[in-house]
Amino acid sequence: MASSLQAKWREVTQPSGAPVARSSHAVAIVGKKAYVFGGEFEPRVPLDNDIHVFDLDTHEWSVMEATGEKPSPRVGVAMVAVDTIVYVFAGRDKEHKELNEFYAFDTVTGIWKLLSSGSKSPPHRSYHAIAAHEGRKQVFTFGGCGENGRLNDLWSFDIASSQWTKLPSPPPDSTLIPRGGPGLVTLHNHVWVIFGFCGHELSDIHRFDLDQQTWEDVHCSGDTPTGRSVFGTATIGNKILLFGGEVDPSDQGHMGAGAFSNELLVLDTDSQTWSRATPTGADPGARGWYAAASFGNNMLVYGGNSDSNDRLDDIFILSVEE
Repeated sequence: MASSLQAKWREVTQPSGAPVARSSHAVAIVGKKAYVFGGEFEPRVPLDNDIHVFDLDTHEWSVMEATGEKPSPRVGVAMVAVDTIVYVFAGRDKEHKELNEFYAFDTVTGIWKLLSSGSKSPPHRSYHAIAAHEGRKQVFTFGGCGENGRLNDLWSFDIASSQWTKLPSPPPDSTLIPRGGPGLVTLHNHVWVIFGFCGHELSDIHRFDLDQQTWEDVHCSGDTPTGRSVFGTATIGNKILLFGGEVDPSDQGHMGAGAFSNELLVLDTDSQTWSRATPTGADPGARGWYAAASFGNNMLVYGGNSDSNDRLDDIFILSVEE
């Protein structure tokens, strides 16, 4: 089923000085700037621990001067912005060990602060998902690859109290099994978990009611997409947008490229119906393991991995009219 959503891709021209191409990194947007952290050029080899900043107006890159308790280089990291603070959680280090430190980066002062680690943080993980609820001033993280296998736990960090809380587990009859590379978004009073990888690509959807503190398996109609993981999401009105992702894993695991998609999928959360959008403009091409962030009615897509297993350094912006 085709979506009525009007959307257009445009590729952003980058002058010299762009960071090294990368995948398994993260991006968050504050104001008119995109902040990029982590990632790999060679599989499983973290590149750096710099904060790379892309100005959405001038299209110029810079490395922000940063002080304080800087995170180590890592891949499979997740980050999200609330107000002028970027929150960075977990990932995997150069020894391939899962991490669980939770940091705040102040985009005004350039200061890193370690907020939690060890027993005061959720368990160690990488290739997990993170999302923020601006109204509630909370950060959520779900799933990922843990020290002893994949996870399906949901945690909430309250910014005011600076405390993590483990939220109720899915009920025994839920199909919300442990997974890596899922999508995670907040919309109104729900946290949505979308797809992921559990040894095969998943196509199920679940949501957590923040008021009732309960899980629900969401059964959608329409043009149901194939399962996928390591994609980006955005919310526009009552719709969740999902771009690309890995639809068939590599037989080399993380060392090789699987089959990727370039589809733009639209989930109407009111009618719980899937559709496919047909954007105009430049085509970003099939990719997964990229970084994405939304701002206004736009979604930024940066880098990632291609079908040829080449890391990418391009930037595309999707603009949507409701």
